[in-house]
Amino acid sequence: MKISIITVCFNSGKTIEDTIKSVLKQTYTNYEYLIIDGGSSDNTLDIIKSYEDKFNGRLKYISEKDKGIYDAMNKGIKLSNGDIIGLINADDILKDKYVFNKVVDNIKDGVYSDVLMMDNDFKYPVRNFISGKYKKNGIFHPAHPSLYLKKKVYDEIGLYNIDYRIAADLDLMLRVINKGYKLNYVKDYFVLMRVGGASTNGLKGYYKNFKESYRVLKKNKVKLPLIKNVIRTFKTFNQGLSAKINKKRIKKYLEE
Repeated sequence: MKISIITVCFNSGKTIEDTIKSVLKQTYTNYEYLIIDGGSSDNTLDIIKSYEDKFNGRLKYISEKDKGIYDAMNKGIKLSNGDIIGLINADDILKDKYVFNKVVDNIKDGVYSDVLMMDNDFKYPVRNFISGKYKKNGIFHPAHPSLYLKKKVYDEIGLYNIDYRIAADLDLMLRVINKGYKLNYVKDYFVLMRVGGASTNGLKGYYKNFKESYRVLKKNKVKLPLIKNVIRTFKTFNQGLSAKINKKRIKKYLEE
């Protein structure tokens, strides 16, 4: 199966090279790499172009203004020609060179894993997002950066709702879950993330996330949306605690 891996970016010159390198080193080579740039004014495009030849035709990019991160993701999905679609943000890296192999070997309608949120230098864990096994309870959802879906799923349920600025990923995942698609959980890390995105940038970011997530839960007819949103928030804080408690074990695991 062919994988379409998508990176959306805007003025990401400080970090996108790490992302590109993590895709380039994958041992599974039946993939296309789509970079959707929002019209960067820094050196982002120069970095992308410098790697174009190394991908032997697998790297394609566009650069134009968009309506935000989810609009850019939608553009990438529409351009995709693969059987499986995944996303890797321009601040993040694939955990190792076998991620695509694990995706293809374990895919059902979709596949997902755990995610580690790291400091800017990827030296120590900040949040340990353990996705856990599938549960249809309104609280569970996979770690979005680890989620790979077959293209047919997007064809059937639609794309990201750009009316949401932060929680469109939650909305899409709830739509996937509510439709009963089969998702396989891999007890591993597909992605190492840098902290500091719109939904994780301090208390203000968490508050914005909470408000919009509540709207998403209500729209998707999740029972007791306020209570379940509070539980989701506590799970986020527990992820930070887990990272601190298991710091040595996680660092040892990543070094193996």
